[in-house]
Amino acid sequence: MPAPYRRSAGRDPVILAGVDHVVDDVLDAIGRRDWAGVKPLLHPYLHWTEPAVRLRGRTKVLAHLASIGVPPRPDAVELRDGQIYRWIVSTA
Repeated sequence: MPAPYRRSAGRDPVILAGVDHVVDDVLDAIGRRDWAGVKPLLHPYLHWTEPAVRLRGRTKVLAHLASIGVPPRPDAVELRDGQIYRWIVSTA
C-alpha cells in the first residue's frame, strides 16, 4: 500500500492529488472560522511549518490560525490516519 505522500529530492513530503481534498477542506473551514470543523482534520501531534513559524501540536496551530486567518496553501503535506500530520509552506 503506498504512503499518503512521497519524498522529494529533499527530505520533505510533497502533496499528492489524493490529499488535495483534505487541504481544501482545512482551508475552507479556516476561512469560515469553523474551528470545530478544522480540529478533526488536524492530527493532535501536527507539525506546522511556515517561513517564520514552526509549531508542534494541534492546539498551538489552532491558536496560530485564529490569529492569522487562512494560511498559504502548503507546498507539502503528510497525512496520518486521515488527518494532516505535517503542513509545510516553504515560501512567503
